[in-house]
Amino acid sequence: MIKRTLEISREPAHLAVRHDQLLLKRDGKIVGQVPCEDIGVVVVDHPQTTYTHSALTRLADCDAVVVVCGRDHLPTAILLPLADHSQVVWRLNDQLAASRPLCKRLWKQVVIAKVRAQAANLSEDRPARRKLMALAGEVRSGDPTNIEAQAAKIYWANWLWAAEGDEITIEQFRRNSEGTGLNSFLNYGYAILRASVARAIVVAGLQPSLGIHHRNRSNAFCLADDLMEPFRPLIDDRVREMHRAGHEQLNQPAKAELLGILTTPMVLGDQTGPLMTMLHRLLASLTRCYAGEQKQLEIPTPCPPTSDP
Repeated sequence: MIKRTLEISREPAHLAVRHDQLLLKRDGKIVGQVPCEDIGVVVVDHPQTTYTHSALTRLADCDAVVVVCGRDHLPTAILLPLADHSQVVWRLNDQLAASRPLCKRLWKQVVIAKVRAQAANLSEDRPARRKLMALAGEVRSGDPTNIEAQAAKIYWANWLWAAEGDEITIEQFRRNSEGTGLNSFLNYGYAILRASVARAIVVAGLQPSLGIHHRNRSNAFCLADDLMEPFRPLIDDRVREMHRAGHEQLNQPAKAELLGILTTPMVLGDQTGPLMTMLHRLLASLTRCYAGEQKQLEIPTPCPPTSDP
């Protein structure tokens, strides 16, 4: 089932629960309600929003993520459910026991997938696209030559061109306190993606702080930062399209557009589904890799566009 994403930004709301329905109230009146089990992510970007304790605990019970935004309208905190997976102890043991060679092989697959996704974001007639595909073929276990960084330099130099051929200026790219600039759009999209990946990690019974490549004692989401890498280009592409469409402010319509990325159609083998659902397939393959049941990480990719008849 496709989980719903709720965003509260234009007007304040009070969140409560009744009969397992999340109620959105304003001035004491119910203005909306959604079954808690249907919710995947709640993004709160209005400073006057309030909650009942029951609302937060029931959302957690249903494996929903609550993302809280700050004054700059960018996410500042994430409320994640504690894993209640029946095999959480076994899976945590497998995760802790993952060998360094295994983690290096997994990171190689992540980097290859990311570079190929970046290449797909560039026009077929650009030499940069061919360079990225060539670099993807040079990634070795653990990416010791830092192909990821080499590819990023090429990718961003070419991504910063609008469709009509006018270069996007650095002023447009920078983030500022008014929420303008393409970087603020990218940061918002990345934060939503990170929260969704972290949710899938917890639901799978794994610990999001134990990464396969990222390792930082102050980062509680190292594994999420690892696994979101192949999907960052989805955000990049959407932000670029929004820029072409004239979006300049990170307002409610812009954020709603970015939240829609979670429903992007993805394919994995002979299975298709929205990104939010396919993230669980990715995590299922990771748990099998940790358990020694398979060697390759199964990473979903965007469904190819359908040609008009």
